[in-house]
Amino acid sequence: MKADYIALFRGINVGEKNSLPMKALVQTLEQNGYTGIKTYIQSGNIVFQSTAAKAATYTRIIGEAIMNWVPTWHRGVKRQKLKEAADANPFPKAEAESKSVHLYFLAKTPKDPDLEALNRLKSGKESFKLMDDVFYLHAPDGIGRSKLAARAEKLIGVEATARNWNSVTKLLEMAHIR
Repeated sequence: MKADYIALFRGINVGEKNSLPMKALVQTLEQNGYTGIKTYIQSGNIVFQSTAAKAATYTRIIGEAIMNWVPTWHRGVKRQKLKEAADANPFPKAEAESKSVHLYFLAKTPKDPDLEALNRLKSGKESFKLMDDVFYLHAPDGIGRSKLAARAEKLIGVEATARNWNSVTKLLEMAHIR
């Protein structure tokens, strides 16, 4: 039985660097037996269908394929995990300001995040919460100005890829969840 999976790539097609052609990536997924492939914006959001057995090889196959284009990190997320992360959003009132809420999908649950340093970096308007392998950030003045956003991954201590609330909800729609 096939299910929807979501691939979240980090740091691709940002400005002039780390160019990863989405069309070529889609072809690579198709050649490896994945179906129902949909991309969302050029910065590395892909929804696809796969059997559980095939999905288990996804990270290796896609990791090897994209290294032909750019050195990057990505996280595969089952659609249920994305839904659970969205449902657990600790800043529901901020959803109206959808570009101010960011979910950082972490490579794994951090063992020793520096929460004190994260608290010292946040501005008076910012809020964050770390829940297992998702870091939630509400940055109402914008993520580009946020010292907390700039240092979050390093202080959490594991690799991460972030998506704003708009992207999260669009991926949920693409995976037929919302």
